[in-house]
Amino acid sequence: DLTWTTTLATTAGDLTLELDGALAPQAVASFVTLAQDGFFDDTKCHRLTVSGIFVLQCGDPTGTGTGGPGYTFGPIENAPSDEVYPAGTVAMARPGGQAEGMGSQFFLVYEDSTIPADEAGGYTVMGRITEGMDVLQAVADAGIAEGTEQTPATEVTIEGVEVQ
Repeated sequence: DLTWTTTLATTAGDLTLELDGALAPQAVASFVTLAQDGFFDDTKCHRLTVSGIFVLQCGDPTGTGTGGPGYTFGPIENAPSDEVYPAGTVAMARPGGQAEGMGSQFFLVYEDSTIPADEAGGYTVMGRITEGMDVLQAVADAGIAEGTEQTPATEVTIEGVEVQ
């Protein structure tokens, strides 16, 4: 089966994701394997952007934006040619300019966003949120924690990921 349904149980509420392994086979295989291994358990969503692009970024075990699973992969898969990532999109984060730089970090789009490609390309779209957009929107609406640049005011910790 190439389509996976996963539930992110977070301290802010649950989100159900539908991941499409036909469109992003490497990204989905990596995510599902990490989820089944408990990699995402007790990790914080560390980055919320509230201007220009509208995403909540998760999947870093260090909570700093620099951590990963100990490996990277690429190339970029299923990036939108128009650079538009609709609300509900689940995509892989990567360092700028590094098509082979994906690891465990991913982002959840809470408002339609145009995210320009860089010299390496766009960002791998691996699925969409099918339930829980209200949870994501509530985190976004709470904004950025005072005294920080991109830390969500509402702490979001992934308690576990259930793969169906």
